[in-house]
Order: sequence, then structure tokens, then C-alpha cells
Amino acid sequence: MKSIYSKLLALVFIASSVYSYAWGLTGHRIIAEIAQNHLSGKAKREIRKMLGKERMAYWANWPDFIKSDTTGVWKETSAWHYVNINPQTDFAAFEKNLKAQAGANLYSQINVLASQIKDKKTSEKDRRIALIFLIHMMGDLSQPMHTGRSEDLGGNKINVTYFGEKTNLHSVWDGKLVDSQKYSYTEYAKLLDIKSKDEVKQIQQGTLENWLYDSHQIANKVYAQTPDGSKLSYDYQYKFNDIMERQLLYGGLRLAKFLNDLF
Repeated sequence: MKSIYSKLLALVFIASSVYSYAWGLTGHRIIAEIAQNHLSGKAKREIRKMLGKERMAYWANWPDFIKSDTTGVWKETSAWHYVNINPQTDFAAFEKNLKAQAGANLYSQINVLASQIKDKKTSEKDRRIALIFLIHMMGDLSQPMHTGRSEDLGGNKINVTYFGEKTNLHSVWDGKLVDSQKYSYTEYAKLLDIKSKDEVKQIQQGTLENWLYDSHQIANKVYAQTPDGSKLSYDYQYKFNDIMERQLLYGGLRLAKFLNDLF
């Protein structure tokens, strides 16, 4: 990973008005904000050293913003945001398929980034960039279509209309379902983050592989109920809003657990 720290802030503000990927601006910030509220004392201190005074939500979308960079420096990171897996019969089959994936992907790179952050030989700048990517990609993990199928690029080739607007299935899950609720990211984080300590602990159980399988199973449900050409509106919100909110909450709580364990 190359250090281009001098471009970091400029790219955030240039690209923020152009692109919205993955969970979209609101979704990624919700996940980061919920995670921030569940960090251990040590994790808070270490993250503050790396990111400064800004909350994690401030940086949560940067790995999407840099997709607008024309230098080619970040081109290799595009594949880090997803892992394509066809429907699997059970967790064992899913895990085997997941670990057999060739090339960089969401699963492999989360592990690489964690190792870079732990490695004392990694420069401060590269540790910072690795942390920013990790915050974002752990959010991607909970977006079902980021564990979708290769033949349709995680739903990007499945054409639908959403309240009469032509779009695709991936975009519906990236931001349209979230933004339809008209909450700010801080409002939504506050509304969702209401689980008891025992419930939080339960949600945070499992491994990275378990969490990816969780999203993969939801992706299969989404595919089954959203064929190409679907006309989506209030009934679709009724079917999937609770699941969308679950994924935002789980994404935030599991990001916190991953960071607490990392530090």
C-alpha cells in the first residue's frame, strides 16, 4: 500500500460530491458511529493516536471516495470491497469456497489490513490508511450484496425500478433503502443502538467467516425476492427495512468487536 497522505483530505472533499458506493455515505457513517460507541478504552486511545480528533464516521467513506482518483494509485483496492460467492449449501461449504478465492477480496484484505496494523514495522501513515480501509470494509461486510454473485456483480446487473426510478439491486441496498428513512447518520445510529449488553455480546460472537456467511445468507434471500425487472416501492421497504437496519447495527457492533480485539 503506497503512502499518499498529502492527498487524503483533498480527495475526501473532491470526491464526496461525486461518488456514493457500498452502504453509501449515510450507511457507512451509521456503522462507524455505532462502532465508536462500543470501543474499549484501549481501542479508543489507539485509534485516536492514528486518526486524531475526528470520529471514525468522518473517515468511513474515504475508501469509496478514492475511486474517483485518476492517478491509478488506488486502482488495486477496488476488489477489496466485495467477495463474490455463489449460493452454498451450508457454512462449511461457504467457508471452503471463501478461503479458496483467488486474488484480493473483502475477506482476504481485512486480514491483511489487520496484520499491517499489528506489525510494528508498518509506517504510521500506512497504519492510518490501513485502519481507514478496515473501518470501511468491515461495513461492506454487512452489506448483503457485497457477498453476492459474480455473474451479476453483486446485483449491479439486476435492473429494477425503485419508486419509479431506474436503478439496480446493488444500488437499492447501497443507499436507497437507508436514505429513504430520511434520518441523519447520527439519528439513525442512536435509534438502532439500543441493545442490552447481553444482546450486544451475542451479536458480536463468531468469526469473520461467520459474519460473512451471515451476510451471504441474507443476500440469497434478497436475490430470491428481487428478480430482474422488479418494481420496488413501499412493499419492498416493508419486507426488507428490518433486515437493512439489522445489518447496519450488526455491522457497527462487529466492527467494534474486531477493533477491540485488534488493539
